[in-house]
Amino acid sequence: MNFLWWLALVVVTVVGHEDCRETRCGLEGPAIRFPFRVKGRQPIHCGIRGFDLSCTDDNRTVLEMPSSAKLSIYEINYRSHAIGATLSDSCSPSEIFNNNGSSPFEFVGRASFFSCPPSTVRDEYCSVSDEYCFPYGPSCLARVSPCHGNHPGNHIYVVIEDSCTLDQLPLVSCIKVHSYTSDPADASQIQDQMRIWASDGLTLHWSIPSSEGRIFGRTTLKILGISALCLVLIAMGTTICYVYNSNKKEKENQLRIERFLDEYRAMKPSRYSYADIKRITSQFKEKLGQGAYGTVFKGKLSSELLVAVKMLNSSNENGEDFINEVGTMCQIHHVNVVRLVGICADGFIRALVYEYLPNGSLQNFLSSVDNKNSFIGWDKLQDIALGIAKGIEYLHQGCDQRILHFDIKPHNVLLDQDFTPTVSDFGLAKFCAKDQSAISMTTARGTMGYIAPEIFSRNFGNVSYKSDVYSFGILLLEMQGNDLRIHIGDDEGDVTIARKLAIVGLWCIQWHPIDRPSMKVVVQMLEREGENLAMPPNPFASTSSLSRI
Repeated sequence: MNFLWWLALVVVTVVGHEDCRETRCGLEGPAIRFPFRVKGRQPIHCGIRGFDLSCTDDNRTVLEMPSSAKLSIYEINYRSHAIGATLSDSCSPSEIFNNNGSSPFEFVGRASFFSCPPSTVRDEYCSVSDEYCFPYGPSCLARVSPCHGNHPGNHIYVVIEDSCTLDQLPLVSCIKVHSYTSDPADASQIQDQMRIWASDGLTLHWSIPSSEGRIFGRTTLKILGISALCLVLIAMGTTICYVYNSNKKEKENQLRIERFLDEYRAMKPSRYSYADIKRITSQFKEKLGQGAYGTVFKGKLSSELLVAVKMLNSSNENGEDFINEVGTMCQIHHVNVVRLVGICADGFIRALVYEYLPNGSLQNFLSSVDNKNSFIGWDKLQDIALGIAKGIEYLHQGCDQRILHFDIKPHNVLLDQDFTPTVSDFGLAKFCAKDQSAISMTTARGTMGYIAPEIFSRNFGNVSYKSDVYSFGILLLEMQGNDLRIHIGDDEGDVTIARKLAIVGLWCIQWHPIDRPSMKVVVQMLEREGENLAMPPNPFASTSSLSRI
């Protein structure tokens, strides 16, 4: 809702600005902006009263004076408040040359009107129907025939004396009927424009009436004040709502976690405060590792008991990862699954305290397969593979509910001082009934490279416990070294173990879940002699069942 308020305000502001943006009547016409506006095209607030312009069908820019007389505008200088104009479709009204305060525009310069007999001035460029024409140039001598005044039959001509001298014109038989001189106090600011425009027509200077200026100023300040007040109120409301909703949501999450922990209190995981966690980790002195869901630090509960403290990221605000992992670990008791020692749920801080395994993750030893000096041996690798398989098989069959890990990889297999493996990191785990053949999943879970194909596309089959089998198969193949090359010594037993691990791994990574063995079968395969294992089918050729094993 707050976003919609902000959006509405932005739209109103932008739209209002767009209505008053600079425009033109034609490509060659003058730029039109405040205090001018185009009547009928722009709102009233875009300009000031008396500065209304209109566009003709032939794209001329026309200024309508208070008396309804019209001038064609060909230039506007906003810096010096001057316009260049020519007489339009009516005779030139006296207000242009003798400003009596009714118009904001004032003629700059000198102008004279002459009444001449038709034969006196050469009019071959002017037809009888012309209301106005310029046989001697648009400002030197302009005929305005509709203005006959008190001399019927004569033609009236206006001379702009700033660009022409009277002795240059054929006015011997003409009578001067009017003469106007205007010299505004700030006319010096527009002398350059007068020299440029004099050969083209009239130069007029404008000034904004003080009353209009005050009204406009007050209106502008009022609009700006209201807009600023609205922005402040909206910002305050948004901030208050955000803080309120955040606090409310966090309190609900904390209450949910507390209720969850009450339910699992019988499992007796120790409860620590954030101060306890800082003391246990010596102010987070030694970092063991970091993943997508948290950072792990080494800690000490006593002189004999070391722990690994996993500080969960605050990005998952509803505590789902925390509840998921605690709920899973409180139901697990197996030698090949890491043991949860304690928990911390102190406000926004959530942490999991696990037993510390000194040899770290399996990932640290996989690269050593290609290094004979640091290689732990094929017998040890086989024991580790079998221990991992038993841990996963326990998750699938040994608990009241089947636990699917969804993130089996070398980084999540920890080794104790005797290289006994334990499966860890249950942040992505999911429960399902043992007789449930498929589970729903809205988003992919796991680490790229270890995720089963059916998690990405149901064309391969349903997501189930077989997805963990696939990840375990990838892990087994990684235990062979780079590019699946088998590095062995002279011992024939090494060849047998390496071949067995490779065959089991290939069975586990079959494309279709139905072609993969269960973890119970995987344990049995790893406990057999290598020569008794059949090669899996080629997934590029056809699918098959496990009847070949």
